[in-house]
Amino acid sequence: MTTDRTELYREFGDERLPPGQRETDGFPVLSKSGTPSLRRDDWRLEVYGAVEEPLGVDFEAFTDLPTETQKQDFHCVTGWSKFDCEFTGVTFPTLAEAVGVDDDAVHVLFHAADGYSTNLPLADCLRDEVLFAYAYDGEPLPADHGGPVRVVTPHKYAYKGAKWVTGVEFLTEPQRGYWEQRGYSTTANPWAEERYS
Repeated sequence: MTTDRTELYREFGDERLPPGQRETDGFPVLSKSGTPSLRRDDWRLEVYGAVEEPLGVDFEAFTDLPTETQKQDFHCVTGWSKFDCEFTGVTFPTLAEAVGVDDDAVHVLFHAADGYSTNLPLADCLRDEVLFAYAYDGEPLPADHGGPVRVVTPHKYAYKGAKWVTGVEFLTEPQRGYWEQRGYSTTANPWAEERYS
């Protein structure tokens, strides 16, 4: 069963397509430094920081967690949006429940295999549509789109969803990620066009 999350835009604006975006049927590939070589058999996710039970899982253990398939829209900060993407994965709340988040945790920093990082307030992560996705349109997530596992954040510009995610760090104080340190918005709301700080 697929859960439709494409109506979430109503929380943020009147139009499904955020201002300054153009809809595309393609799925362009962007990353800071190319696609790293990361096989499913070698992938591992570490969840740590302000949590009760740090977690380290390989791909098989990760996919043993409760998963779901969602239809989402995808908004790139460079100005394109792709509607009706079907991602399968583990929701952020499911992962958070598995580790037990400390009361003083306020922020999350995602780490990726290519050295990339990105941050979000914990409240922005604890939404059912924030997904650690390992499949796209029923097929394994392609490497150039972040496979074996990437984060998708349909309520934010896509740079908030780390490709090739390998670490989830719960923080007691905000910390900026790769693009946020270089002038990109820390909030990244597409309907408010929060592209840059």
